[in-house]
Amino acid sequence: MAYQKRTKDQLAARVAQDIHDGAYVNLGIGQPTAVANHIPAGREVILQSENGILGMGPGPAEGLEDYDLINAGKQPVTLLQGGAYFHHADSFAMMRGGHLDICVLGAFQVSARGDLANWSTGEPGAIPAVGGAMDLAIGAKQTWVMMDLLTKKGESKIVERCTYPLTGVACVKRIYTELCTLECTPQGLKLIDTVEGLTRAELETLIQLPIAA
Repeated sequence: MAYQKRTKDQLAARVAQDIHDGAYVNLGIGQPTAVANHIPAGREVILQSENGILGMGPGPAEGLEDYDLINAGKQPVTLLQGGAYFHHADSFAMMRGGHLDICVLGAFQVSARGDLANWSTGEPGAIPAVGGAMDLAIGAKQTWVMMDLLTKKGESKIVERCTYPLTGVACVKRIYTELCTLECTPQGLKLIDTVEGLTRAELETLIQLPIAA
């Protein structure tokens, strides 16, 4: 049976589905920012942005953008009732102090045991841009990764051992991709779900690693 990849919006909705009511969540730059647009109706999720926002809402309607109100990726956002602005230092105190329930980050590589590499490919001339990723990866109670499963060359971003500079060690709890959702454990990868039509055996072939059911 043929399978179809999740779209970017479907992937964002899949991540949002797992965020529990009342959670304090940071959404990283890139794909994770779209999660804000898919929080289920009736569920209170308090979104934090490292540039100093708490109570961030979804993106504004076209024509209503306020570029004095942006997330860490410089995208215009909205502020929910009760939301607040604060100093960058206070934001990092939240991130480092264990006050966030979940952070959702992008990644270049994730190892089967949850090591994260998401700030540099280590190539000559690459600009170091770790930002708050290290603080988030270690400071949040749970770190989730949202990314494409394969590189443009067709190589798995989920690896046995990261070859890029590490952001954090054994910090990733879950990996959400356009083809599957996986849990990282000390024993390796565990399958949560796949898109319809994709078998665990086919996924193991793509990743080139064993996956426990």
